[in-house]
Amino acid sequence: MSDKLSPQQRHKAMAAVRSKNTKPELIVRHGLWKRGFRYRLNHKRLPGHPDLVLRKYRTCIFVNGCFWHGHKVDMTTFENSDCCRIPNTNRDYWVAKIRRNKERDHAEQKQLAAMGWHCITVWECELKPASREETLDSIAFTLNHIWLHDHGAKAIQYPKLEEEVQMPIAADNNHSNTTNHLFFRPTTNQ
Repeated sequence: MSDKLSPQQRHKAMAAVRSKNTKPELIVRHGLWKRGFRYRLNHKRLPGHPDLVLRKYRTCIFVNGCFWHGHKVDMTTFENSDCCRIPNTNRDYWVAKIRRNKERDHAEQKQLAAMGWHCITVWECELKPASREETLDSIAFTLNHIWLHDHGAKAIQYPKLEEEVQMPIAADNNHSNTTNHLFFRPTTNQ
């Protein structure tokens, strides 16, 4: 299939592709800001210039376009995936470019890991309206998990009490017709 655009039109379209402040990046930035996370943009001193840097969490977030970074593309056969279609026009050029991008991304993330940074990669297809909130919640959960792990938060095992009073919980079938849902703690008589 040949290109529907002239070479000048194609050049103009490809030149308009940005590397900063892309729509997927803005979606992630707004979602994290709304959830209370603060970050820096495109940190120049870190390998790969991550899109978002959260120093408190020692985490870098890369927001990758599926086409430019070859999402779900097999590195051996370079077959098209559901979110990344490699053009048939000048295919060898695009395969080499996507291969270099994937190799560079992997090397930069290894460098960041060696420096003690966590890396999160968010793909453009994960930010479609149907799965956007789930993806953003997953990022927030991961960041909180990283913070708890890095700061040595430990699960506390409370001793078993001799007399534990069993109280109903909100989802108990015996009390499903009640309108006021309360959560109770076991109490002891001391």
